Amino acid sequence: MSGTHDDVQKYYGKDLTCSDDLKTSACTTPAAAMSKSVKKALSKIHDEVLTKYYGCGLCIPPALEGARVLDLGCGAGRDVYAIAQLVGESGHVIGVDMTEEQLETARKYEDFHRQAFGYEKSNVTFKKGLIEKLGDVGIEDNSIDVIVSNCVINLVPDKESVIKEVARVLKEGGELYFSDVYSDKEISEAARKDYVLWGECISGALLWTDLYDLCEEFELSPPLLVECHPFVVQEELAEKLGSTRFVSATYRIFKPSTSPSNEKVKVTYNGQIPEVETFELAANYQLKKDVAKALPVDVSADLRASRYEKFFVFEKTGCVPSQARPLNPFNKDIQTENAGGCC
Repeated sequence: MSGTHDDVQKYYGKDLTCSDDLKTSACTTPAAAMSKSVKKALSKIHDEVLTKYYGCGLCIPPALEGARVLDLGCGAGRDVYAIAQLVGESGHVIGVDMTEEQLETARKYEDFHRQAFGYEKSNVTFKKGLIEKLGDVGIEDNSIDVIVSNCVINLVPDKESVIKEVARVLKEGGELYFSDVYSDKEISEAARKDYVLWGECISGALLWTDLYDLCEEFELSPPLLVECHPFVVQEELAEKLGSTRFVSATYRIFKPSTSPSNEKVKVTYNGQIPEVETFELAANYQLKKDVAKALPVDVSADLRASRYEKFFVFEKTGCVPSQARPLNPFNKDIQTENAGGCC
């Protein structure tokens, strides 16, 4: 295991005992609108699990009933246990993490949560391992419907391997829905070697354009920016970062069909996802109930291949772009201000 892995394990297993121990606002979840079902799910989670949560976004997409979900870097299991309620007894949630102290907390309350959810059998599994080596913990090719990750990929030195594994284990039409920290320029070597900056989810941030390059390399669809939030690193830690800016951002990425539709279509959301009046496919694709919207060919093809297909009507239309244009998360026109940081 690399020195970086050892440092992260120490930071999240020894240095931090609860979210109050964090030294920067980078590791705080932005205030966000939650559905009633998510609020209800979170209300049933044990207090100790909640106090050891270090996530940066609300990484819970809709329409999860019956899904097989994988949480990369599950920590003490907050998101696993929330999603376990939303997939129902017919679904399953797998949490993977490398920090034993975090997994001990997650596993300690497995039966507590099974009883709280009213399930006959637990529908969660926790595995110790590296998220860039999912084969080592038995995650098979094309076996996962949805992958979530909450401010963890920035902590991994080999991000290329993480995205490669995502592409391997997702089913066709599967979705990666995750929050993480991104930079607007390359981060200095001095900052990358700083123990606290890395542990606080800052100096391991991916250059935002590199995410698009990695998706293209491993034949995933271009990332769709769902939301983003700027944050400022405290002055005492910022010296090694220079003028680099940071955002926390939530992206949705699909694994495309091997035979995608190339039709130019407009789509209409039928409003049948519980509690979702407007389906927020991306920041620039807000799909209101019963309102037709033309989408780029690649975006509509991904929607059609995904589990969301049954919630939409697809109708032929005229000229639309073949590909969606990337949204720059550092563009203030699309940022949510004063929302905190990421992790």
